[in-house]
Amino acid sequence: MPSPAPPSTILRPAVVADVPRMAAIINDAAELGLMLHKSHAKLYEHLRAYHVVQDAGTGEVVATGGLSIIWANLAEVVALAVAPDQRGRGHGRRLVEAAVQQARELGIRQVMSLTYEQAFFERLGFRVIDRHKLPMKVWADCVHCPKHAACDEIAMLRVLDDVPEAPGPAPAAGGIALPVLAVEGKRS
Repeated sequence: MPSPAPPSTILRPAVVADVPRMAAIINDAAELGLMLHKSHAKLYEHLRAYHVVQDAGTGEVVATGGLSIIWANLAEVVALAVAPDQRGRGHGRRLVEAAVQQARELGIRQVMSLTYEQAFFERLGFRVIDRHKLPMKVWADCVHCPKHAACDEIAMLRVLDDVPEAPGPAPAAGGIALPVLAVEGKRS
């Protein structure tokens, strides 16, 4: 006899009422050393960047993840976390696909992640890159991480070949331009 289908879920943009549950899921993963903690204040401040997966039956949020725009040609999948009892059900995949689609709609050609889940991101079209090629802005949160002096996260990148390259950054008034990743060739 086949196993029963998992309860249906809804992928949707996060709303204010989701923040306590989002924080619980993210901070549970952070306690395991898988990501940085997120305060309620940070989640409220960046709420529009997040999606959640909600159990259609109970209404409970079971997974969350966001897209943080770094620059014209680079965004990051952030705070991707799934409740422990919901892992392995495709929620993370749906959230990453939503983030990639959002980047595509915004005209952002490259999506990156700092992760411990290399195989998961490879299945979604990301590839390992040298993290020293990432712009310094990506590492702004790292100063808050207890591992920042000996970071062991894997930097991964997905190039969206169907998105045209954005024009290069214009220098600010002081003549400083934010360094950005150069596109590293086409993917097959």
